[in-house]
Amino acid sequence: MLDVRAPIEFAQGSFPNVVNLPLMTDDERQAVGLAYKEKGQDAAIALGYSLVNGATKDIRVAQWLRFTTANPTGVLYCFRGGLRSQISQQWLAQAGMNYPRILGGYKAMRQYLITAFEENVAQTAFTVVGGLTGCGKTDVIRAIKGKLDLEGIARHRGSSFGGRAESQPTQIDFENQLSIHLLKLLDQGFHNVAIEDESNLVGRCAIPLVLRTKTQSSPLVWVTAPLEERVERILRDYVIDLHDDYVDAFGQVAGRIKYQAHLTKSLYNLRKRLGLARFDELNGFLNEALNAQMSGGGFELHKRWVEPLLTQYYDPMYAYQRQQKAHKPHFEGDAQSVIAFLRQLQASR
Repeated sequence: MLDVRAPIEFAQGSFPNVVNLPLMTDDERQAVGLAYKEKGQDAAIALGYSLVNGATKDIRVAQWLRFTTANPTGVLYCFRGGLRSQISQQWLAQAGMNYPRILGGYKAMRQYLITAFEENVAQTAFTVVGGLTGCGKTDVIRAIKGKLDLEGIARHRGSSFGGRAESQPTQIDFENQLSIHLLKLLDQGFHNVAIEDESNLVGRCAIPLVLRTKTQSSPLVWVTAPLEERVERILRDYVIDLHDDYVDAFGQVAGRIKYQAHLTKSLYNLRKRLGLARFDELNGFLNEALNAQMSGGGFELHKRWVEPLLTQYYDPMYAYQRQQKAHKPHFEGDAQSVIAFLRQLQASR
């Protein structure tokens, strides 16, 4: 789809695989909006035509033509399906390209996704995948075709240490993508969907209330793993892979600086819950591990802070949360057993 809204509107909320080629820049849109408030619609339209004219207009139409030629089955839209998309459509037609636009624009599509999500959540059976930190819940979710991957969509692993080099989507983008993913799952015939047990927030992305309410009463499967395996998995996901992500995103020097800052800040955020004495001890282990790693000593020393953080902080917290659940797990086993159970469950529906 071709989005002709201003960049600031696009940044606040959009859809996957959409290209933003605006009719007006943010400053032009602001000026036109001010003219509309002070002088009315006719004056605003006249100002818009004067701002986007001549070479500026030619450049923007040429961009649209390249997009529409490359995507002949696409559509274009603005915020409400009004003047901006009509003008864009008209200028394209004058350039020889007849291209459809969406009536109601972004606002109508956004409202459709909100309504569809509420209806689809109500008719979908969810199976919640729970377990202690590092047991392999994410590995289970990734191995299942019929899943709503909250952490993948939110681009966050869901804990204090769960941030990634890649920034998270806006709340609106998160909600839009959840709805689109669920629409696709239902279209593919999945009516029992696996979903990871999460708190209300995945990073800064809030899980919609309708989904949280539904999953709280959904069947639970529990993934188990020995402590040594859990430590190795945390080391892989939250230390080694995270380091590589930052280096890939920002380069060797800047990536390592940002990576160290991420781990240090993540542990610091837990200092009150850990208690200052325990925090100081773990923080010392973390700094020693980072120094050894940056000196070419590998990642092994990170286990000195990872293991006690699991056993002394995360495990008691998860044990308490499990006790608060209204029902016992429907199935319990290691990651491969849970994967096999979920695949059989989905195949039988």
